[in-house]
Amino acid sequence: MKTTTTFLLAALGTVVSSTNSCCTLLLHSSLGPKLTFPLSTPYNLTTSSYWSLSESTLTPSCILLPTTPHDLSLALSLLSTLPTCVFAIKGRGHNPAAGFANINNGVTIDMTGLSTIEVNEDRSVARVGAGAKWLSVYQFLDPLGVEVAGGRNGDVGVGGLLLGGGIAHFSPRVGWACDNVVSFEIVLANGTLLHTTATTHPTLFRALKGGSNNFGIVTRFDLSTFPQGAIASSRVFNDISQRGKVLGAFTDIVEAKGGFDVYASLVTSLVYTSGTGGWRIINIVAYTAPVTQPAVFKELLSIPSTTNNTSLAITTLAELADEVETSPSNQIMATATFKPSLPLMLDFYDIANEYFTSFNLTGGITWLLTFEPLVAAMVPASKNNQKNVLGLGPGDKGFILLLSASWADTASTKAVQDATRQVMSLLESCAEAKGLLLKFQYLNYAAAYQTPLEPYGEENLKFMRGVSREYDPKGVFQKQVPGGFKLW
Repeated sequence: MKTTTTFLLAALGTVVSSTNSCCTLLLHSSLGPKLTFPLSTPYNLTTSSYWSLSESTLTPSCILLPTTPHDLSLALSLLSTLPTCVFAIKGRGHNPAAGFANINNGVTIDMTGLSTIEVNEDRSVARVGAGAKWLSVYQFLDPLGVEVAGGRNGDVGVGGLLLGGGIAHFSPRVGWACDNVVSFEIVLANGTLLHTTATTHPTLFRALKGGSNNFGIVTRFDLSTFPQGAIASSRVFNDISQRGKVLGAFTDIVEAKGGFDVYASLVTSLVYTSGTGGWRIINIVAYTAPVTQPAVFKELLSIPSTTNNTSLAITTLAELADEVETSPSNQIMATATFKPSLPLMLDFYDIANEYFTSFNLTGGITWLLTFEPLVAAMVPASKNNQKNVLGLGPGDKGFILLLSASWADTASTKAVQDATRQVMSLLESCAEAKGLLLKFQYLNYAAAYQTPLEPYGEENLKFMRGVSREYDPKGVFQKQVPGGFKLW
């Protein structure tokens, strides 16, 4: 080991000479061969794999590439001994906020080496490594005739989505994706490896369902499966002149008198592209049964579309999740939640249109207003919900808004961040004046300036802080992991 270390130090020269003490600590342990440094190919592969340029342009002093839970156990037992060691945890790197899954002058832990997928003997539980992406999960499960509640975009990572709640195509049937976790394998700040269930560690188990990266590094999720065959789906494009009808259909689906069809999944986006100065509407329509003309989508599919869709196509979940990869660019997201209202959604378009058309940016920008149903299965019948820590109650049904943007010119990042915050403030003020603003902020869509843990409620915050103090008494994941939304 000593010879290997000497060779690495000599080969990397000034790169390692500038490495902080945290990397040196890891380098001199048995983890040395799993460390990578600036200018090396493995290092560049990790930094270039982020969805957003604001993450990929950060430069960690070193990157750890663990392949077993015991690698992480050793790493945390070492890093937690030096309070000055700061580190970040990266799954598939889909959160666009700078510093959430990467770090300057610290250690980035790349979890993609822990991506094993398997099922138990009766296929009732899928065991999924935290570094896997959802497309791989579905490609594994589809032939077995079972599925799990997971991300709708196949490139999204398993770990981040589940720890933030997680919306799935199946959520109207089975609730939040995190509600379907039956066990977490987690490494605590002191290096202890735990298998956490509702009976072995009930408080930690619940806190992890929405509590994000505040308690440890989850290495594996055991997910409850359910029988599932083919599904039906389509991408429906409409001219912006049809927005009243499209958003009306969306609202009718959410507020259906007989309740939301539990097999229905719908994402509706109003997309503005500055280069053309125009809007368009994109609907991702899915029905989690092999029905090509489900009644729930009859109104939506009857609206004239540029794609001439009048029915859905039979497909698999993996095929639906396998979206076309886009080149990395600058990205931002922000979110809020509202009671269902067609007039409010139309007001949102008017507000956004006025702002976006006057917002000029070098290299152009694409803005999206994305509407997603927040339905009964995701909203407990009582505020005394013990499934997760999201803090939702029976009065919270409506829709989640994702405000997002993508742009090329990195020099314009501050301007876009300010614009995003201002537009979201305008939308929230509009809704609040009408009594239609809800408190919930979906953590996985939240901007860095937002505080999505606060709407969980004071009781849940107190609960999570107590769990943090019990399992991380030194506050390693509050102080040494600056990325994400912290408990204090």
